[in-house]
Amino acid sequence: MNPSVAQRIAALRAEIEKHSYQYYVLDSPRIPDAEYDRLFRELQQLEAQHPEFATPDSPTLRVGGKILDGFAPVRHAVPMLSIRTETDISDQGAHAFDTRVRKELGLSENDPPVEYACELKFDGLAINLRYEQGVLVQAATRGDGETGEDVTQNIRTIHQIPLRLAGCDAPVLEVRGEIYMSRRDFERYNERQREQGLPTLVNPRNGAAGSIRQLDPALAARRPLSFFAYGLGEVRGWALPSTHSGVLEALRGTGMPVSDELEAVHGAQGLVEFHRRIAAKRDSLPFDIDGVVYKVNSLALQAQMGFVSREPRWAVAHKFPAEEQMTVVRDIDIQVGRTGKLTPVAKLEPVFVGGTTVSNATLHNEDETRRKDVRIGDTVIVRRAGDVIPEVVGVVLDLRPANTGEPFNLYQRLGGKCPVCGSAIMREEGEANWRCTGGLFCPAQRKEALLHFAGRRALDIEGLGDKLVEQLVDQQLVQTPADLYHLELSVLSDLERMGDKSANNLLEAIARSRQTTLARFIYALGIRNVGEATAKDLARHFGSLVNLMAADEARLQQVPDVGPVVAQCITAFFAEPHNCAVIANLRASGINWTEQAGERLAVLPLSGKTFVLTGTLASMSRDEAKALLEELGAKVAGSVSKKTDYVVAGAEAGSKLDKARELNVAVLDEQQFTQILKQQESA
Repeated sequence: MNPSVAQRIAALRAEIEKHSYQYYVLDSPRIPDAEYDRLFRELQQLEAQHPEFATPDSPTLRVGGKILDGFAPVRHAVPMLSIRTETDISDQGAHAFDTRVRKELGLSENDPPVEYACELKFDGLAINLRYEQGVLVQAATRGDGETGEDVTQNIRTIHQIPLRLAGCDAPVLEVRGEIYMSRRDFERYNERQREQGLPTLVNPRNGAAGSIRQLDPALAARRPLSFFAYGLGEVRGWALPSTHSGVLEALRGTGMPVSDELEAVHGAQGLVEFHRRIAAKRDSLPFDIDGVVYKVNSLALQAQMGFVSREPRWAVAHKFPAEEQMTVVRDIDIQVGRTGKLTPVAKLEPVFVGGTTVSNATLHNEDETRRKDVRIGDTVIVRRAGDVIPEVVGVVLDLRPANTGEPFNLYQRLGGKCPVCGSAIMREEGEANWRCTGGLFCPAQRKEALLHFAGRRALDIEGLGDKLVEQLVDQQLVQTPADLYHLELSVLSDLERMGDKSANNLLEAIARSRQTTLARFIYALGIRNVGEATAKDLARHFGSLVNLMAADEARLQQVPDVGPVVAQCITAFFAEPHNCAVIANLRASGINWTEQAGERLAVLPLSGKTFVLTGTLASMSRDEAKALLEELGAKVAGSVSKKTDYVVAGAEAGSKLDKARELNVAVLDEQQFTQILKQQESA
């Protein structure tokens, strides 16, 4: 045995778990991700070299283990019973529970009010976590209440669940709680799945339950799951507080995540006020709940009241309006978003769901609509939770009418034309969404196009922000970017929060923008997938706007980093007559630049070199450094890879510097960087 290795492994485990708690439970990370990854890799390497030091509480077990053949049954030492549901969502539901409790305890009207612990009713999967001597040894689902399934490997992948309890060495402590998926994580996961054409999760609850019941723990590890503790199972050798709220606070002290929405109240009125308060903030919570839970706070009184029909007499779930309901699809419309994305929207028979009446629900995109096979006339399940846009989560096929027609086809339904401006629609290879190609002209994209056109890195029209663009478009003063160059002082001065001085400043900024560069102009057009760097490459390669507009896909792909997808976006943009008309009007409005000699890129001093900037430079801003490099033909990337030639590291350089050293990429300090710039500029 090597004591120094054992000590290092123990220290790494403790440090990693400390930082995991800061990140996943407190949402307050203390170190950069790169440093966390470095510690984790070191621990993995040491454990692989010294398997004799393996323990069940190592953070490396969170990445998932071997694929299971099935889940072993687990007999619960203390049954996991469900609690009664109070379906009366009014105040009367709280009063009814308090009346039952007082009757059960034999209290009269003159006796003081009962103290209750109030908490949230999470919409996820109940789980029992068994700790022995403070170490997680087993995790099991509720099952039928008596017997659940052993899901220990999957539970270990959830970073919020401690593998070792802080300050607890009790022989047995079973913690019960809820596995859930936050709304943000649910939406992000589904969006990634849609982008890759993969199946999405129906709702956060199904996402949590399905993840825990994956036979491959590595798949479970990829699902973003969270946990809240709300009670106990078997307990041996752990000092029990006298109240339920005290139990939860004690669990919080061991490193267990416990919801902050926990309150001790007195009497029926306290229950009513808690129910109302949570109902009012339900939509703003980061996770789904379907009600609140009231429990008699005193553990002694809980024991006195006992159970009936396998339900505790001392607890009840007080529900909120359901977040999923059934209704009928009357039609499917296509909406055009600010970036040209075409989204199918189900027009519904109005239904009350999640506390409001819903008549529209998103179907996200054509692939999602076809995967769910939503058709006009179908009975569907609609979900609305929090501030998330209502969506159709599935079709009730048993109720499908005989005349629903063929599966949804977006291109066919629109005849290949944008429903707002009539421009052609296109779908890039591997892309989930159809898009309108009439960017500069399409009214649905007008505000976004104007803001992009006026941006600091495009035409740089200072003072033209969101609020002003909204007024200009809503009052029909500006329809395309070309109209900006015909605005008059009297018109601008009459706009809200403008006046003569602000209007004059804006007109001066618009006048200054007439003199620009070809690269900035190309970028300002807002061609999909054409960013700053690509716009500069296109300007250098073609030298003139006329040459660029005349180029076919094959010619475009001769430009560095322009592949088939980008080439297709460019040709589709310039093939749209509306866009060409707007460009002609912009040139007629006086926008000008110095045309470059075509295809100069190859002779620039730093042509073909890729730089990455990190940290703070004393002599120039990062934008200035980037501009200087690009003027010399270099490409400036956002991340370090094997293709990177140099990393320029200023003060407080971060994870990019670590990555450069790991890949043996050349690193320049600021003095070396400025010296190279001077040499190249004089070359």
